[in-house]
Parts: sequence; C-alpha cells; structure tokens
Amino acid sequence: MYLSVHNCYIIGSRGIVLVLSFILVILSVKTMACPLKLPTSTISIKGCTLIVELATTPTARNCGLSNRVKLPKNQGMLFIFPFLRPMTFWMKDTYIPLSIAFLDDSGQIINIQNMVPMLTDELYYSSQPVKYALEVNQGWFNAHGIEVGDTVEMKLPLVIDIR
Repeated sequence: MYLSVHNCYIIGSRGIVLVLSFILVILSVKTMACPLKLPTSTISIKGCTLIVELATTPTARNCGLSNRVKLPKNQGMLFIFPFLRPMTFWMKDTYIPLSIAFLDDSGQIINIQNMVPMLTDELYYSSQPVKYALEVNQGWFNAHGIEVGDTVEMKLPLVIDIR
C-alpha cells in the first residue's frame, strides 16, 4: 500500500519486502552469469607456479574476473584468443586490483600493466598483437621478479575449445 505525503511515497512493510525481493532477484541474475565455472591449468613463470582459469570463449572472456571479491593467492585467469590481435581490457564490475600481462603466441610477456578496480573509463591495451592475456592479483608479477621478456610455460589441455 502506498501513501502519498507531500509528493513522497511511503511503502508499507509488505512493499519493502517486495522491493527488496525484486532487487535481490535482479542482482542474483547478474552475478549468476559471472563468474562462470571454467577449466583450470597450471602454468609457471621463472619457476613460480600459478593455477589459472582458462577463458577460451567469448562468454568466458567477457566475464573474466568480474563480480568477484577475491582472487586466491597464486591463482589467476589466462585469456586465450584464437589468433594474434591487439587486445583491450577494462575493469567493469571487477572489484579486485589486478595486474595483466599480455603474451605473444610463444608465451613471451610483451607488456604488463596494473589495473584499477571498477574504473570503467580506463582501458588497458596490449602494446602489440597478442594471443594470451594473464590476470593475477596486483603486484604478483613484481613480487616474483617477473618482467617483460619472460616466458610463461603453459601445459594446456590437449582438447580445448578456443573460439
């Protein structure tokens, strides 16, 4: 029941419950879409091991690490593209401070950037065409002495759907 008081609306307790229920349904639909359950693999850089989720499809790459509040230590996401091309990333709906490394088709790191959570007007570009992008907790590359020119060793599954 709505009561009008000087052009303001007061919602009864039943109305509040309905409005809150509606909001929760909308939020749950959005968060159910991301994160997705993705296959994982183990990679290493200069002897440092990471467990990575493999984002190999457009849906998985669009979701990325969005709508997550934590990324466990020594874990990340490896974005795999079907062919070399210039890449652009952003941090829409991403709450975790991340670092991204762009990799060529041999796994060599081309450039590394730190990304600011929830900053949607900042874009992060590969400095040249790449086949992979690796996102980890911000500072992970620095903490492990990993830099441009290092190579990521990947043992990817033999059968992997890359679209």
